[in-house]
Amino acid sequence: MTLFFRLGWFFRAHRATYLAALAMLAGVAALNMAIPWLVARAVDRLVTATSGLASVYPLLLLLLGAGVAIYLLRYGWRKTLYGTSYRLGHHLRRRFYQRLCTQGQAFYATHNTGDLMARATNDIDAIEMAAGEGILSGFDGLMTFVLVLLMMFVAIDWRLALVALIPFPIMGWQFYRISSAIHHQFQKALEAFSALNDRTQEAMTGIRLVRAMGLEQQQDEAFGRISSEAADTNYQVARSEAKYEPVVFLCMSASLLLTLGYGAWLIHARELSVGQLTGFTLYLSQLIWPMFAFGWLLNIVERGSAALKRVDALLDTPDTVHDSGTATPADTRLTVDQLAFRYADDQAPALQGVSFQLAPGQLLGIAGPTGGGKTTLLQLLMRYWEIAPAAAIRLGEKALADYRLPLLRQCFAYVPQDPFLFSLSIADNIALGRPDASPEQIREAARLADIDGDIARFPRGYDTPVGERGVTLSGGQRQRIAIARALLTAAPILILDDALSAVDLATEQRILNQLRQVLQQRTAIIVSHRLSSLRDADLTLVLAHGEVLERGRHSQLLALDGWYARMWTYQQLEEELEQEQPAEVVNDA
Repeated sequence: MTLFFRLGWFFRAHRATYLAALAMLAGVAALNMAIPWLVARAVDRLVTATSGLASVYPLLLLLLGAGVAIYLLRYGWRKTLYGTSYRLGHHLRRRFYQRLCTQGQAFYATHNTGDLMARATNDIDAIEMAAGEGILSGFDGLMTFVLVLLMMFVAIDWRLALVALIPFPIMGWQFYRISSAIHHQFQKALEAFSALNDRTQEAMTGIRLVRAMGLEQQQDEAFGRISSEAADTNYQVARSEAKYEPVVFLCMSASLLLTLGYGAWLIHARELSVGQLTGFTLYLSQLIWPMFAFGWLLNIVERGSAALKRVDALLDTPDTVHDSGTATPADTRLTVDQLAFRYADDQAPALQGVSFQLAPGQLLGIAGPTGGGKTTLLQLLMRYWEIAPAAAIRLGEKALADYRLPLLRQCFAYVPQDPFLFSLSIADNIALGRPDASPEQIREAARLADIDGDIARFPRGYDTPVGERGVTLSGGQRQRIAIARALLTAAPILILDDALSAVDLATEQRILNQLRQVLQQRTAIIVSHRLSSLRDADLTLVLAHGEVLERGRHSQLLALDGWYARMWTYQQLEEELEQEQPAEVVNDA
């Protein structure tokens, strides 16, 4: 029952509603106890009465009144108790979502999306059920059990009650065994559901790749294995749950057999009346519900305990990026001084000895071979990862950790190479960071990103839904919508992480030309494999293996005759060949 202690904070916060629900449950239990007593009295009056049914009518009216009162009280406690348990689910999901929003990249590197979704849905549903039906089963079952025993021992015959309870210790022992098995089995079922969620999420996300490579059969077999494992674990739980009912009926049948046998002997000895035995058997039948309630309570409590362990494990996970700063950014000058960074599981450093300064209004270009550390550097600038020493990156005169994290992130408008679009309209995606933007401001941002013409050709224009993750758009269109979204925000630092990789050279040049007027008022960092995008940068860094191999302006880097100069020459030849190819095709024709 440690689950209820661990949820004590919620029960204390809503004690008034829980007390009201429990009071109504107690009223129902008390009225249920009155019904067998009234029936017993009615039977005895019918057996002994000489004046017909007149003496029974008052008892029948009391039975009718008790039934109506039970109906009203049942409606009241259901609305109160279950409504409060739904608040617990809502509260836990909000806390869960808030924890996900504050976690850094290191957290998501070790937690799969499917598992997180399973904890936010299936696990919290189990906790919610324990807070609702668990309280109901526990309190109502215990109240009914105690009242029934009191009526059996005090109002009828204590000897008959003792005989009827002989099978109950056996029932309790069996309940303990079943609940212990369910706890371990349901833990495995939750983990299997998480694995199934992971596989489903990956299959839906990568469905295009699966079809393109003809992997439907392999994926179907892999999914079938995981689905079969999940079904097997749930079958084990269901099989254990199914044992409660036979145990209850066998023990209650044995109790009824003992009651009838011993009760008949007491009637024969004139120590018990027929009405008393009738009332006693009715009370005994009412013990079926407490027994089921205890079994159901143990079941859902074990489910809830297993689920709460998984949810608490995530809620108690320390923030991978600590938000302990108090300052508000005022100066957007970036200073990086001997920055070094290593991922937790990597032997080699991702960055080593990186240094530069970037004043407001300047443009920093970053180039280099794949895996050189470019994206890692950008994520460290936005404090997606913790660094040591913290002063290796400063915004203005303060280290990044000195600023409040939400305010620090608002200083950056970040466009990754593979941008994420929500299942909204184009206009809503562009205005995501500035929902109060006017249609004219949205169109101006789209014009600067060179996507306005494409949007105008859509039948619904800016109201066109983009589908999940922008599935209805091309890669270049998604990138340009993401650039428009970044331009519309008021963030003073614009970061483009190879955000023009999916557009052709002519489109890229148009976008860069249109961005020049914007970049005069904003600091910009552009990562690109096309060096023509970095030609106007105030400073360009060439990163390879986490280190700065070359630095300088475009002309200075060409004079060094290093990686930048060689790549520039190669790309210029490639562009010339692309321009000559159409003419050659015409001549051949």
